[in-house]
This record gives sequence, structure tokens and C-alpha cells, in this order.
Amino acid sequence: MTALLLRSTTRPRRKAGGGGSLLHRACLGFAALVVLTALAAPWLAPHDPNAVDFAASLANPTPDLLLGGDISGRDTLSRLITGARTSLLGPLGVVALSTLLGVAIGVTAAWRGGWLDALLSRTGELLLAFPGLLLAMLLVSLYGRGLIAPVVALSLAYTPFVSRLARSLALAEAGKPYLAAYRVQGFSGLRICVRHLVPNIAPVVLAQSTVNFGYALLDLAALSFLGLGVPPLTPDWGAMINDGQSAILEGAPLSALAPCLAVILTVVAFNVVGERFADRVAGRTA
Repeated sequence: MTALLLRSTTRPRRKAGGGGSLLHRACLGFAALVVLTALAAPWLAPHDPNAVDFAASLANPTPDLLLGGDISGRDTLSRLITGARTSLLGPLGVVALSTLLGVAIGVTAAWRGGWLDALLSRTGELLLAFPGLLLAMLLVSLYGRGLIAPVVALSLAYTPFVSRLARSLALAEAGKPYLAAYRVQGFSGLRICVRHLVPNIAPVVLAQSTVNFGYALLDLAALSFLGLGVPPLTPDWGAMINDGQSAILEGAPLSALAPCLAVILTVVAFNVVGERFADRVAGRTA
């Protein structure tokens, strides 16, 4: 995930065109819309997302059910809106935890160097050998379904990517004169890192974390699709796609296609916003 960000630093400076700017604004607006929808879900959902009405099973769209009903007669639109909360909360936890751990590990490794740097770097490489989804499946099998186990597992899987990026940025900053001046004045290493080093590398790390959010959303949706995510009856986009598989065969695809489109568009939106943010930080756009 960091490869794109690191490779892009070798590209020449370019001025953003109108098309790129329009795409960025559209993706930023869509991402903001999804977030606001998740925050206001209890007031926006027209019906109880878990209310079962077998008379409306696989119902076609109507003024009362704008996206029709699923196989149990539940309102697809209400579940889609309410599911935005769960679908965004999990990736937020993954990004927050992996970013905190990754920055702490990367900055510590770069600042201390020596055997500690080697130990932390080798440990990160070992974690990279374990696919995040596989680790999440293992924890779910041990501790049961829910958000906690997948979030912890994916956070551990994403931490090495963030730590490697943070380490490379911290190494580039460590040799600059302003940090040497703080050392000469007697400031502790912890204070220098927390108050000066970390804020200077934060924009690039946050840009990468924005991209990671989309990947985490996709991974958690995949786990829910496999039945290893949120508990049953909890509205979630991945679980909705799984529940809607049989509806597709019955000629009512909206209950599966709507959450599928929501996942795809949200992932694309956050990726575009994150990459645009990275370009701005690196000074490659106007």
C-alpha cells in the first residue's frame, strides 16, 4: 500500500487538470455524504432496518420501499443507511489503531536505530508474511464474531505498512538541523519526537491512512460477506451482499447490488481522496 505513495515521489511535478479536480471533488463530496449518512442514520432510515415483513419479501421498489425489500421483507434502503455506521466504524478503528501503532514503532525505530531498529523492522516483516484476512479469520474462530476481533487483526496487519512509511519519513527528518538544535538545547528525545518530528511527518501518514481506510472497509466487508464479521441481524454492507445472493437468483438483485455499489463507490472515493491528499503533500499538484 505504501508502494504507490513512495513510487510517486519520483514523478515530476505536474499541474492538476480540470478532470482530476472534478473527480477529486466528486469523491470528496461522496465520502462526506457517506459519513454524514452514517452519523444521521437513525433519523434518515425510513423504516426499522430489522423489521421483518414476509409480505414484502423480494418486493420491487415502491414509493414506500425505494430500493425494495430483501428476502425477509426488510427495507433495503433502511438497512443500507443503517449499515453505513457499522461499515465505517470498523475501518475507522483499523486505521486509528494501525496508525498510532505504526507511527510509534516507525519513529522509535528511526530515532533509536541500532539493534532496536533491526528488531522492530524484522518483526514488521514477519507480520507482513501473514495476510490480514487470514489473521482475522483466525481471531474470529478463537473469540467469536463481532467487530473487535477483525479490527484488532486487521490493525496488526496494517501496522507494518504504516511503520515502514513512518520510519522512512522519520529518518529523512532526523538529519535536519532543527532537530539537532533541539538536542543541543537539552530536550528529551520523547519531547522532540512528539512535539516536532511527528507533526512534520503527520500529513504524509494521514494521506496514507486515508487510502488505508478504503482497503480496511473492503477487507471488513469481505469478512462480513463470509459470515465472520458482525453478528446476525446487524445491518452491514458485506452481510447484506451475502444475504442478497439468493435474491439475485429470484430476479430481485437490488438487495445485493445496492450494498455492493456502496462498498465499491466508498472505497474508490476514499482512495482518490487519499491519493490526491498525498499529491498535495508532495507538491505534485497545483
